[in-house]
Amino acid sequence: MKKITIILTVFTAVFLTACSLEENPPFLSRDNVFGNLSNARNGLDGVYTALRNWNNLAYQGHVLLDGYSGLFTERNNKGINSQNNKTLYALKPQANSKEVEGFWRYHYTAIARANDVIASVAPVENPATGDERGMNDVLGQAYFIRAFEYFDLVRLWGDVPLRLEPMNTNNIHKPKSPARDIYAQIIEDANKAKGLMYAHADQRLGYPGSEAANMLLAKVYMTLATADPSLQDHSEAEYWQMAYDEAIQVYGKYTLVPDYASLWGESSGDNTPENIFEIQFNDVAGSGLPRLYTPRGATKGNNTWGRVFVNVEVYNDHVATYPGDPRIAATYISSYMNVVQNKVVETYPITNRTKFYNAFPWPYKYWEKNINLMGNTDLKNFIVYRYADLLLMLAEISNELQNGEQMQYVEEVLDRVGLTPQAEYSNGQDAFREAIMKEYRYELLNELQAAFNEKRRGYEWFKSHVIDVHNNAPTFNSKYDVVQSDDPEKVMYLPIPSSEINTNQEINN
Repeated sequence: MKKITIILTVFTAVFLTACSLEENPPFLSRDNVFGNLSNARNGLDGVYTALRNWNNLAYQGHVLLDGYSGLFTERNNKGINSQNNKTLYALKPQANSKEVEGFWRYHYTAIARANDVIASVAPVENPATGDERGMNDVLGQAYFIRAFEYFDLVRLWGDVPLRLEPMNTNNIHKPKSPARDIYAQIIEDANKAKGLMYAHADQRLGYPGSEAANMLLAKVYMTLATADPSLQDHSEAEYWQMAYDEAIQVYGKYTLVPDYASLWGESSGDNTPENIFEIQFNDVAGSGLPRLYTPRGATKGNNTWGRVFVNVEVYNDHVATYPGDPRIAATYISSYMNVVQNKVVETYPITNRTKFYNAFPWPYKYWEKNINLMGNTDLKNFIVYRYADLLLMLAEISNELQNGEQMQYVEEVLDRVGLTPQAEYSNGQDAFREAIMKEYRYELLNELQAAFNEKRRGYEWFKSHVIDVHNNAPTFNSKYDVVQSDDPEKVMYLPIPSSEINTNQEINN
């Protein structure tokens, strides 16, 4: 799915200017907009367009989530004194940052559009025709996206407004709901989604199957298993079992592609048998990731920026754990040809750290591989969920349950790249837990899971495994490396955006 026709309804557009409205706008009839399958699918594409927005997963969402993971540094002509390096990448995010503002706004835009679909499409209990099954899938997709977006919001902000109805002038101002209520709604929506969406075997190209909702639920239960007791309705063991029950539904439905690096090739990584959920970029909405991750001069158009570096201790740990890991070459790059200036550019570890711009490796997965690119966007999809992540989840869950299956899933992931599991996997439950949490990094670095995985086990885990490791690394150099905050109020939750506080009369902090 690379070419999409998009219909944005008038009643979803109200959200973008909601706080300036003084009277009810004229609405199109929902019967007209969602009255048949073709129109309903066009409306659904409007929901996905909000995910593809520049402020969401086309660009700014990566700046935000890379920075807030503690594993990256921003490349900027001001070095460690750039605004983001002093704030977001130092784990001291600001309420008025464009990344915080944009990510919040377009998550709620996607939610508003999903709410329109949910309010307008009635589920068919026993669908008998292709159109009825298709309408159920549209509704299920809307529930899935609403759950997915709220899952981001609650993990990043905690208590947030819970908007479940189409926007109008009577519900513009909304107080924050407790995170406990947000999680309950996510679980309810995801359960509805998996019962309505096409299964993977029948899913439409470019859209997730119901197994994506299973995977989302498994991630929710894993998060709640180690969450503050105020968020829990079940015991830790029960949550781990619930996570297993969802994740195992996905097992065997997808396969790992033979070549790890091909997942990020120019044309080889889109809609593969490994991809469970991915953002489809196209000729209408291109991906901004070439601009973000590819330095100037790496393409003939000379229109990319390369704003993100990988922190040195992250790279060093990966190499020390798996010295011959093929994933290293697919994940980091330290030398490239500047085709504009016709010279080789080298950075750490090929060169010594003598200045900010050569002090780090670059992330390579979403580097622009087409040196002939003249613009700064491309059509390469962004993979949100993939099967290797699911296998690592099953390994972690199985270790917590001690069901004897944990090594099987690790071996499946590592067999692809010809590796033997590191020794820590065989040294008991605690050592396995340490190893699997690092394995997420080695396998998924730069795929926007780290900001959540690294913090899922709480502040003390994040501080000891990320912040302290970074600030006390043997390679730390105050000329190049950002000192990360250890203030739990700043490192665990983002501030509510200034624009929300200024326009929503029910929120003041």
